[in-house]
Amino acid sequence: MCRWAAYLGDAIYLEELLTSPGHSLITQSRAATECKTAINADGFGVAWYGDRAEPGLYRDVFPAWSDPNLASLARTVQSHAFLAHVRASTGAATSRNNCHPFTYGRWSFMHNGQIGGFDRFRRHADMGVSDRLYPYRKGATDSELLFLYALEGGLDKDPMGAMLNAHRALEAMSLSQGTTPHLRSSAAWCNGARLFALRLSSDRIAPSVYYRWSDSRRGWAVVSEPLEVGQGGWAELPPGHGAIFEGDTVEVVELS
Repeated sequence: MCRWAAYLGDAIYLEELLTSPGHSLITQSRAATECKTAINADGFGVAWYGDRAEPGLYRDVFPAWSDPNLASLARTVQSHAFLAHVRASTGAATSRNNCHPFTYGRWSFMHNGQIGGFDRFRRHADMGVSDRLYPYRKGATDSELLFLYALEGGLDKDPMGAMLNAHRALEAMSLSQGTTPHLRSSAAWCNGARLFALRLSSDRIAPSVYYRWSDSRRGWAVVSEPLEVGQGGWAELPPGHGAIFEGDTVEVVELS
């Protein structure tokens, strides 16, 4: 399982989520507390929004704690919206193309979880991507395919519905051709103006998602694990729900 952190609000330095907190994302990359493996060393990535509509993207295959370039980036880059991810592979190779986040146009996306038995039907699943989008299939993960399915399904028009339908499509393939657990997912995606998250599973084990509004930052942090041990104000997204963050508001919706 992976760990991730997302932000939307007034511009802050990336380090305020990535490196500075006591249980920052970088700390979680080697000492996670709410997943099977404490170590998430199979690559990392950051997508951040600036003056342009499309996000910047930095990914590499090293453990996040060992890359001085990431630490420098986090200290000096400010953004009003960003996604950051540390990876623990569930089977796909450790390569830059398999590292999250994934981007297309103004969208960025990252995922924690698995589609059970994905290797058994990956070729069939890939055929569900149109010729228009298939050139953007750079890696071999189920996560990247979820993103492409959502783009195919109208992410611009219905961001939550398209992402939910993408999950359900791959879950159905797992049910017919894969293995258990058929679906476990926590995901976050952003277009620079709104931030979205969901928490889904086909069993009782759904990867954790928390969110918190900060008056001092004037922004939302949405994370796999709270950024400070014992810090108040964190709300847990219930399993089977999604959240839409915009401005200083959050809308939590039940997903069918």
